[in-house]
Amino acid sequence: MSDLQPDPPRSQRRILIVTGMSGAGKSTALKTLEDMGYEAVDNMPVGLLSRLLQVTDDNPTHDADRPLAIGVDARTRAFNAERIVEQLKELESAVAMEVVVAFLDCAGEELARRFSETRRRHPIAQDRPVQDGIAREREMLAPLRRWAQVVLDTTDDSVHQLRHRLGQLFALSRSARLTLTLMSFGFARGVPRDADMVFDMRFLRNPHWDEGLRPMTGLDPDVGCYIAADPAYHDAFTRIMDLLLLLLPRYQHEGRPT
Repeated sequence: MSDLQPDPPRSQRRILIVTGMSGAGKSTALKTLEDMGYEAVDNMPVGLLSRLLQVTDDNPTHDADRPLAIGVDARTRAFNAERIVEQLKELESAVAMEVVVAFLDCAGEELARRFSETRRRHPIAQDRPVQDGIAREREMLAPLRRWAQVVLDTTDDSVHQLRHRLGQLFALSRSARLTLTLMSFGFARGVPRDADMVFDMRFLRNPHWDEGLRPMTGLDPDVGCYIAADPAYHDAFTRIMDLLLLLLPRYQHEGRPT
């Protein structure tokens, strides 16, 4: 596996071409890259890439400098690996962008097992055994594999392991860290549906029963000081923090973005 250079400067966007064997994890890779901040497009002819780059996105919520992740494989219409390599070379010299090819490979026996588990036909051998499709696809993709800067063998990878490896290679600076969202809520209105951890803090003294604090909210310092004065507060807060410090690095290792 080749080493990549550090993230390109913002003036030089990255185009990441994701290709490889069917069943090796390309769909997982594209979803992971999209979660990391890439604009992901699957199964697009490389010849149309220059047109995509010319499209102006006026949506203010989109990052104009976010890199592209393009899925390319043997299913693409008029697929020709040698021609794709030439097109990528021409594109790299014509635009001020870094073009990186990531090839996902996998042992033939494992690919056959995965197709058998999912009961899917191989896209290159709809009317023939899976092994025939694997052999034919490997031959068709050979020029792309030779030219790829990064080759990932996913034979022994689980989905979580593949996501972790992709994060190590292609994470953007703005997506490298786990996003932690803290939410205060009232049980009378229901528990947030997407909460990963819920702590019932109703054992602490309730400022609602203090007439001077009742008109205030949890954003007021006096309310915070009132709750922090509860004898159980310090121990509870310390133990919750210890639990978070244990769990959050493990969540991040598993590739969870939030």
